[in-house]
Amino acid sequence: MSAGKGDAAGPSFLLARWLFLRGLAVVFAIAFVSLVVQIDGLVGSRGILPIADFLDYVRRATGSAQIAALPTLCWISSSDAFLHAQCAAGLLLSAALFLGFAPRLCIALLWAVYLSLVVAGQTFLSFQWDILLLEAAVFAFPFAPSSWLPGLARERPPSRTSLWLLRWLLFRLMFASGVVKLTSGDPTWGFSDLSALTFHYWSQPLPTVFAWYASHLPLWIQRTSCAVMYAFEIGFPWLVFLGRRARQVAFAGLVAFQLLIAITGNYGFFNLLSILLCVPLLDDALLARIVPARLAERARAPREVRPARLWLRVPRVTLAGILVLFTGVRLLDNVGWIAFLGMQELPEPCLVVERAIGPFRSLNDYGLFRVMTKERREIEIQGSVDGIAWKTYPFRWKPGPVDRAPAWVAPHMPRLDWQMWFASLGPARASRWFIPLLDRLLEGSPPVLALFASNPFPDGPPRLVRAQVREYRFTTAPEKSASGAWWTRGEEVPFASPRSRR
Repeated sequence: MSAGKGDAAGPSFLLARWLFLRGLAVVFAIAFVSLVVQIDGLVGSRGILPIADFLDYVRRATGSAQIAALPTLCWISSSDAFLHAQCAAGLLLSAALFLGFAPRLCIALLWAVYLSLVVAGQTFLSFQWDILLLEAAVFAFPFAPSSWLPGLARERPPSRTSLWLLRWLLFRLMFASGVVKLTSGDPTWGFSDLSALTFHYWSQPLPTVFAWYASHLPLWIQRTSCAVMYAFEIGFPWLVFLGRRARQVAFAGLVAFQLLIAITGNYGFFNLLSILLCVPLLDDALLARIVPARLAERARAPREVRPARLWLRVPRVTLAGILVLFTGVRLLDNVGWIAFLGMQELPEPCLVVERAIGPFRSLNDYGLFRVMTKERREIEIQGSVDGIAWKTYPFRWKPGPVDRAPAWVAPHMPRLDWQMWFASLGPARASRWFIPLLDRLLEGSPPVLALFASNPFPDGPPRLVRAQVREYRFTTAPEKSASGAWWTRGEEVPFASPRSRR
């Protein structure tokens, strides 16, 4: 039968799919570009955690099961050139997906290449937006058209099952992010307190300049904002399963929420990807008013829509049901509600599946800032030639000089700067990459030095390096007016003892 706008078959989502896939291509391209400029310093042959050393360790530990334990293309080659080749391949595939060539094949290959780099990146690619991008690609695969050449006018509408799976991913992402805060036991997130945001703006990993202003809002606004946040994260996600108007409200609310987060904090491509997941909430009738008229006309073109054959539909729906069941049980476990089902832990079938698919990082749990960080410790790495005079290695993006305004760096993801925030939460040796970082500075490794804003020892590496730590906090408005400083900081105390090349 011919399916057009507003027919009896229900709303169409051809424009939503067209926009979503091109947005996904842009996010992948951003991820690859952001990574290629720093991957040598992170995991290259002269990087902080060389991937070749990691693969050798895993090979010795797992034997023949090495690929299942560590699914990365770097088993083919762990050279710096091959790391760059994977990033280049990702960019080419992103371009092909954006242009509409073989979208399902492009998505599958993008998933494989990015998974390879996520695994190779070890600690430095362990962020929630990395695994969210992988899972988004998995659910985008059935949503994408099966065509090989671009042409919206020839595409068949997406199946309801694939559309529902993407909405389910959006629901899990947002709902879990809200509930884990309430179930964490942190009193600042509790409804009797709601003071978490009074810490968040200045204690988050990489605040923007607008976070300074937000941190000085009156306490009642901070508490109200915290309560409104729960409405966005816990209430609005339920609207994605309701009717057309409810989905539009969910889209507007969730997109506004992500924009507010992006204004005050640098979270790589996370906010852009989260907004992208909201696009399948909108149907063609609404999007036709926004997109160029020529694109809207292509979506309205008559097309033959044949119902999927039963022998194809049943396995597809069954697989989708299994995915929803598995991720739903994991969602309950993630938010601490698994006991409501009368279980102390995940059932054995779920654990078996989890062990099998875990290395592929494509069905995940989410929930940022489960427990609010209530202090800010900034690590300062210093080098010395004589052990008396010490010079600081300045970072590009994380707080350092108190008079330097917090920078806006998103959607780029400065992975060393981010990991320094996590390292400050514990002792130096708790982060297995931190001591190797100091050793690379002693060696004068060019790709590692490129991760910093400048090299304080241009004539050769220092004889000693050490790390000190200070307490940081935003200045008050009077302090800022008097001194021009954005930060106030305490006295430095040792974090990592001096190390020499010996």
